[in-house]
Parts: sequence; structure tokens; C-alpha cells
Amino acid sequence: MDTTDTAIVFDDNGICDHCNTYYSDILSHWNPNEEDHEGLKAIITKIKKAGAGQEFDCIMGMSGGIDSSYLLYIMVNEFGLRPLVFHVDAGWNSQIAVNNIERLVDGLDLDLYTEVINWEEMKDLQLAYFKSGVPHIDVPQDHAFFATMYKFASKNNIKYILTGGNYSTECVRNPIEWMYYQSDSVQLRDVHSKFGTIPLETYPITNILWHKFYLPYIKGIKLIRPLDYCNYQKEESMNLLVEKFGYQKYPQKHFESRFTRFYESYWLPERFGYDTRKVQFSSLILTGQMNRDDALSKLKEPSYDVSLINQEIEFVANKLNISTDELQSYMDAPKKTYKDYKSQDLIYYLGAKFLKYIGVEKGGKR
Repeated sequence: MDTTDTAIVFDDNGICDHCNTYYSDILSHWNPNEEDHEGLKAIITKIKKAGAGQEFDCIMGMSGGIDSSYLLYIMVNEFGLRPLVFHVDAGWNSQIAVNNIERLVDGLDLDLYTEVINWEEMKDLQLAYFKSGVPHIDVPQDHAFFATMYKFASKNNIKYILTGGNYSTECVRNPIEWMYYQSDSVQLRDVHSKFGTIPLETYPITNILWHKFYLPYIKGIKLIRPLDYCNYQKEESMNLLVEKFGYQKYPQKHFESRFTRFYESYWLPERFGYDTRKVQFSSLILTGQMNRDDALSKLKEPSYDVSLINQEIEFVANKLNISTDELQSYMDAPKKTYKDYKSQDLIYYLGAKFLKYIGVEKGGKR
């Protein structure tokens, strides 16, 4: 990490606050080199008890990426859970992601539920974010993923949602100026009201108070991160899935979505100078899965394929029904931040403080 995170702070020893937060706030409660199967077994017991007599124990979100794929494998193969595999199709699945999901679901003999987002509404919202000038143009996808899964769990009275979120590969978070909170419905509605062209009649919208407080503390729906209880090593886990299921690897984290691949590898670094590999590599370095010199060497190369980027730009433009010239105009437009639009930033700030105080959340810079 460097000063492309404008809020970064270095101490007298030259150690940044991302690392210091990891050492003081995360590592003191979590050991990446040890399994906590007893802690995980206690959680699994509760999940199975809540799901007794029902068709499924829990919902497990599945993107086709390594985190959710490995989570699905160990929860079924090692702990005997009966999850409903939940996938949200926002229109940008790569063929590799589709293949990986099918191979895991078929190989583990599970049921897959796919919610398809209205493409015209998704497209309109994504174009609104392009027009807004902010960095976090992947919000429409991410917001839809979270909102759809939470609403499904609430409607069907499913008490546990399992997610592939983990400290092992995500202990360093993206700075808020790079990727603002995906679940801020106030900002989403404001951006769409200013730049959207059609109503969002079916697009799923959630809000921070509903899914962070009402669902877990009133309705009793819990979000669980089982990988935090495992000695989760990214490369070893990928190799295991390749061997057992013919899993196909991605060049970079989050590349299971064609849009996210374009956004993180090209749009963010070229328009804003934000390279998410710095965050991803930093997490792997801190957890002993990557050498810092190797990371610095990789960062010297662009994160996108130079020989194919023009095809990628054309693909994204065609998918959004705009010309490549229009897409380029958004690249050249004045840069904005989340602060230029209405938001629930204060609620997120105070909520994070409270959740950290009671020990529910750890890490992060806010």
C-alpha cells in the first residue's frame, strides 16, 4: 500500500496503518496458521439445529470465485451441511464462473438457486454510476448481490447466511475513497435519480440498518464467515478444487465477473490510479502467502492484458448499448467521490465504531 490511499498513515517505523490495524485488531483475535475446528463445529451445530426438518440448513452465496467455491466444498465435504447454493446473475458472469459453479454444484450434488436481475434496470443503474464520475462503479452489482440474498433469507426464514469473506485474503480493506460502501441505498438512489433514465421497479435495494441491525438482532438471521476458522491458504485451496472438480483459475481475485474484471484491472487504475492488487497482495503478504518482492514485481505490470484491452472495452460498451466513444467520455470526465452525493456515511462511521466496540467487527480503517 502507498499514498494512492490518501488517508494512509505511517508510524515512526515506517509501518502503515493498514498493517498496524492487522497486527493490533485482527491478529490478536485470529491465527491464520491454526485451525479452530472446535469453534467452527459449535457454529455448525447451531446451523444444523436451526435447519432441522427443513430442506436446507443455510444459504451459501456462490460467485464462482475461489473463496466461495472453497467454502462450499469444506462446508459440505468436511462438515456435512446442506446449503442452498445461492447465485445472483447480474448479467456479467464470465464463462469460467458459470463452469466453476456448475462443477462444484454438480460434483457435490447440491441444489442451485439463481436470481436473475432485470438487465434493463441493471444497465441503467450502471450507466448512472459511470455518468456520476465516482470510482465505485461496481456498486450496482454488489448491492444487488447483498440485497437479493438477504431478502431471500428473510422471506424464507433461513437463519444462517454463509459467506466466503475472510481475513486470510482480505485482511487489508480497500480504502473508502477507492470503493465506497456498496450497501448505501441513499447514495445509490441519489446517483440514479440524477443520472438514471428508467425507474428501478424490480432492482433489489437494501439498507445498512435493515441488514446490519434488524435482520441479525431482531429477526435472528446471522451472517457467518467460516473461512476465518480455517487455515485457509488461497493457492492450496485452488489447487485442491482444480484436482477434485476441474476448477478453472482466474488471473486475479474478483475476475469471475466480466464487469469487475474490466473495472478493477483497467478502469480504476487508469482513471483514478487505484490498483486493487495492492490491497489484495498486501493481505497475502501479511498472512504469509506471498513474498513482498514478488508482489512489487507484479505491480510493475498492468493488471489487464494489453493485447486484449481494446476488445474488453468494446465488449463492455456493447453490453451497455453505448459506443466506445461514449465509454471513453466517462473515462475522461471530471472525477468525483462519494462525498459529492448524498450518503449514509455518518451512519456507517458510527455503526462501525459501535460494532468494533462490542467486538462484532474487526479490522478496517474506520
